[in-house]
Formats: sequence, structure tokens, C-alpha cells
Amino acid sequence: MMWSLSICVLSFIFLMMSSLTSLFLGMYCIMKEIVVFIEWEVFQVNSSAVVMTFLFDWMSLLFMAFVMFISALVIYYSDEYMYGDVSINRFILLVLMFVLSMMFLIISPNLISILLGWDGLGLVSYCLVIYYQNVKSYNAGMLTALSNRIGDVALLMAIAWMLNFGSWNYIYYLDLMKSSTEMYIISILVVLAAMTKSAQIPFSSWLPAAMAAPTPVSALVHSSTLVTAGVYLLIRFNNLIVDTGVGQYLLLMSGLTMFMAGLGANFEFDLKKIIALSTLSQLGLMMSILSMGFPKLAFFHLLTHALFKALLFMCAGAVIHNMKNSQDIRFMGNLCSQMPLTTVCFNVSNLALCGMPFLAGFYSKDMILEVVSLSYLNMFSFFLYFFSTGLTVWYSLRLAYYSMTGEFNSTSFHPLNDEGWIMLTSMISLMVMAVVGGSMLSWVLFPCPIMICLPFTLKLLVLFVSILGGLAGYEMSKFSISYELQSMKKYLMSVFLGSMWFMPFISTWGVNKLPLEVGFQVFKSCDQGWSEEFGGQMLYNQSVEYSRMVQWWQNNNLKMYLLSFILWVVVLVMLII
Repeated sequence: MMWSLSICVLSFIFLMMSSLTSLFLGMYCIMKEIVVFIEWEVFQVNSSAVVMTFLFDWMSLLFMAFVMFISALVIYYSDEYMYGDVSINRFILLVLMFVLSMMFLIISPNLISILLGWDGLGLVSYCLVIYYQNVKSYNAGMLTALSNRIGDVALLMAIAWMLNFGSWNYIYYLDLMKSSTEMYIISILVVLAAMTKSAQIPFSSWLPAAMAAPTPVSALVHSSTLVTAGVYLLIRFNNLIVDTGVGQYLLLMSGLTMFMAGLGANFEFDLKKIIALSTLSQLGLMMSILSMGFPKLAFFHLLTHALFKALLFMCAGAVIHNMKNSQDIRFMGNLCSQMPLTTVCFNVSNLALCGMPFLAGFYSKDMILEVVSLSYLNMFSFFLYFFSTGLTVWYSLRLAYYSMTGEFNSTSFHPLNDEGWIMLTSMISLMVMAVVGGSMLSWVLFPCPIMICLPFTLKLLVLFVSILGGLAGYEMSKFSISYELQSMKKYLMSVFLGSMWFMPFISTWGVNKLPLEVGFQVFKSCDQGWSEEFGGQMLYNQSVEYSRMVQWWQNNNLKMYLLSFILWVVVLVMLII
């Protein structure tokens, strides 16, 4: 156990120092407007060089700083959360591999080296989702892996198509691609890859399923690494997406994702799945503002969201840990009197998610919604933006109502307390960043004030929608814990909205029924049928026959047979003569 403690602490110290270094370098790059491009020639064959390229600019350095900061706190948090796990060392090494894959993806301006990090994320995430080895985890891991493979194939096709440009360093060709005939195909493939990784409709079902992983993994994966990889890729490819018109399709899909996840979270009772659906909603917000041509705003929200969402998962982990692995919010209640420090962290992260003024989420969400109000946008997308914002407050207040207030709904003999100081240290550190991180980032990323001039009604619309969503969430929650459950009166609608518009069923049915059935038939008729009949089995049968013949000759004294054969030939010849 001592070694597992040291590996956690060593990883924490190393990642925290790397994070601070990356942060200071990123600030320096912003101030001096420096971009460092490094090429490392791995080997050369017949004048064809295999080159690894690294791009260090303010965006990649800041993102790396945030990822490593959150990873450090998550690993430190895991030391207590995963205490007693016999394979905790393997768990920490898997998390470190995950962080390394993310680093590769962040600093790569080259599609080939991006694929290294991209596939690394997919592989390690599968290993982490199936970490608790049971049927549910295996199914969730398979759904995650298969959904992400679609995006991997799209990225491979984009790599093949980039051969038309002579190099895979896409960063050089973004402006050239605008005027080329290939731009549309590459932009579609990149958007498809990003949509699978960031779980946009119709690939959304894997994200809540991936909650089968341990909670520290969820805190890392669903805040700043795996799900944000697609958003980050599109931030880099933003010029291409806006100019080709693929952005309009992406705006519709991401807006619907945001709306669907917000509705689904209001019908969910699993604590981790509610937070997963809120992640899905925020990813939809990032994608939608990105598709409108505001990559810097999307990046701003990406960083602030990483802070408060990691904190939210950590608080959920502490609650689940104390509730002896119960995740149902109906069995919680009045946690504020039992776990006051955890409740404070939980409520701060929840308020930051809702966009409470002067917390981290406020600076990015409010600016995004004001820019949307200022932009040329159709009524449907405008409705999706603001209604989804109301839904965020709706499910956040519902969650707080169920878990933090009211009557305690678990057993009378309960072990709830705030004694886990290692977990609390990580949570309090992130809580400080969730409070001050937004204002700090806004000063760094937007040093020149942005003038947004809106009518008074539009200016107050965000506040009005948030208050309305909060009131609706409170009213809906009051009706829930009773025999007259309101959602049961509209049962079909509740099932439809609560099951993410039947997306998990469609995803698994699509994998189970048609492709696997066809694959089974092809395997049975070809691999185990005709190819065996004329391939391996035929060779085997023929070899057996020939062996038997040779064995017969050997057992029956070949020399005598040859001699008698020669004699018979001689007799025949003499008779003929």
C-alpha cells in the first residue's frame, strides 16, 4: 500500500509542477504573441521523412495547464476514493496514460500524430470504463468503443484525403483548403470525428453509459479530456467549418443535443447520470457557439466548464462513497447537515454550472448567450439556446432539492461524514478555481473589453430564463416525492424524454440486430463454410488421405511391391514379344 500512496503523491507533484510551468509559458505566449513549432524527424526512408510535430501556442499551453491541474487533483483524490483497491497502481497508470494521450492530441498540428492521441484516448477510456468488471461495465465499454470507432474511421479517411495537399500538417493548409474542392469532404469528416468524440446527436448514448467507470475517471474524462477532444479539434479547424457551410448542420445537431440532454436530466434519478447529461448539454453549447464562428468563446467555456464539472463529479463521488455506493438521489436528502463541506463545494459547482454571477460559469455562459442575441440567428436556434439554459437551472435545482435539502431518506444507521481530508483537499482546491477561474481567464483571453450593445429586454432575458427554470425545477421537484408522481401522469412522454429520445435503444439495437446478424451469417457461410470447404479443411483432408496412402505403402514393404511390379512388367513384356 505504501507504493500505491507514493505513486499517487509523485504523480500529483509531477502533474502540478507541469501544470504551473505550462500556465506560465501560456501567459508568456499570450503577452509576447509567440508560437513555437517543433519538428522532430523520427527516421527517414528513401528521402521520405517520418516527422513528429508539436505546436506550442497560448491555446495548447493553457489547455494543457488546465488538464494537468485537474488530473493532479483527481489522482490525489483517487488515493482515498480507491483506497483498498488491490490494483490501484494499475488504475493510476491508466489515468496517466489517459493524460499523456490527451497531451499528444493537444500539441499536435498534424493529423497523424493527432490520431496517436485520439486512438490512445479511445483505448484507455475503454479500459477505464470496464474497470469494475461486470456485465454493465462491459456493455458500456463496448458501446463507448464502437461509437468512438466511427469517428476514428472518419479521421483516417480525412488523413487519406489530406494526401491531396502533400502533408498532414493541417495547420498550414486551413486557408488553402477554403478555396479547394476537397475542403467540403475534409470538413465533413472532421466534424463527424468530433461529433462522435464529443457525443453529439446521434452519438450521444455512450456518454451516460460511460458512467460505469470509477468516479475519479468520470471527473477527469467528462470535464477536460475525452469529451472535449472533439471540441478542441473543431476549434483548430474552425475556419474550414464556418466557410464550407457544415457549421449550419453542426449548429442544428449541437442545439438539439443541448435541448435533449437538458430534458433528459430532469427525468433521471442516478446522480452520476444527471451530471453526465449536464456535461452533454454544455458540450452542445460549446459546439453550437463554435459552429457560429466564435472559437475563442468556445475555448473559454471549455476551460471554465472543466473546472466546475470536475468539482461536481468529485462532490458526487464523495456523496456516493459515504452513501456506500448508492447513486439514487431519492435515497439522499438533508446532506447539508451531514456533510456540510462537501455540500458547500457541491452547491458552488452547481451554481457555477447555472451561470450564477461572478462564478466561473457566468463569465463564459453569459458572454456566449449575449453574443448569440447579437448574432444573425434563426428563431429555432435562439429558442434552443435560451430554453436549454433554463433547463440547466431546472435540473440543477432539482438535484440540490433531492440531495441537499428535505428529509434524510436513507437508513437510520448511516456513516455520512466529512472526514476524508484527502478528498476534501482536492475538492476545496477546485472550488477556489471554480470561483475565481472565470474572471481570471476572461482577463487573460479578452484583455480588450468587448462591447455588446443589446436592448434592455434581451439583456435581462438570460436572467429571466434562469429564474424561470429554477422556479420550474423547484415546483416539479415538490411533486416528485409523492404517490401522485407528476411524470407518471404523462408516462409515454416521460419515457421518451427520460431515455434520451430512445437513443441508447437505437444505438444498441443498431449494433445488435443488423450488423452483428449479417456478420454472423457471413462468418458462418464464408469463414466457417466455403472458405473452409475449399481452404483449410480441404487441405487437411487431402493431406490425411495422402498420409494414409504413404503409410500403407510403408507398412507393406515398398521394396517387395516394387520388385513384384518390375517382375510383372518383365513377364508382360516377354509375353508380348
